[in-house]
Amino acid sequence: MRGLWADLADLVLPVDCAGCRERRPGLRHGVCPACVTTLGALRPRSVRPTPAPPGLPSCVALGPYAGPLREALLTYKEHGRHGLARPLGALLAEVVAAAVGEARPLALVPVPDTAAAARSRYGDHLDRLARHCAARLTQGGWAVQVHRPLRALPRPDSVTLDSAGRAAAAEAAFQPRSTAPGAGRAGGAAPFVVLLDDIVTTGVTLAAAARVLTATGWEPSVAAVLAATEKRHLS
Repeated sequence: MRGLWADLADLVLPVDCAGCRERRPGLRHGVCPACVTTLGALRPRSVRPTPAPPGLPSCVALGPYAGPLREALLTYKEHGRHGLARPLGALLAEVVAAAVGEARPLALVPVPDTAAAARSRYGDHLDRLARHCAARLTQGGWAVQVHRPLRALPRPDSVTLDSAGRAAAAEAAFQPRSTAPGAGRAGGAAPFVVLLDDIVTTGVTLAAAARVLTATGWEPSVAAVLAATEKRHLS
């Protein structure tokens, strides 16, 4: 009955659209039809920060960090609209499929939140996206597992840092977990490792995570993200 009540409430109660912040009735998953159309028109493409930090794998993004995509990500991450995890995870699955190119065994590795960030967001926001992403890919016939071989160490909020500060913080941002991730490969072919994040700006966070993963024997073949900041070149 809780699910039925939520569906009925969506039909009659005005809610702020996560994509345009307009207050509209009848939203499905918190996004108005116009923003759904805008998001649906985005197509994954290769992105590369300039300059690219050492160790950054090839990277594919759904679109620029602007418009409804930016607003939906902010609403999901910073305003507790966890219901957006499912549609955003589905969009991330499109990016993964485009980045990989053909169905094959996948290991999805989300960049982890720090403990402080996870507490403030009532859970690791990217881990939640990764699980919905994996579910959508599985429905499409892909063999997918989400792995969490990285632990995020405490670090300053990136919004308070300049480019040099972000780079310095990223260098010591991650460490491998005590259980080696390679243990999950026993008895089968090595999966295609995809590093996941929500936004790429300078690329230093993805590069730092990739370096730690490579040192543990799980080198990412590609990184898949939802958005790339507009000041970076989209190729």
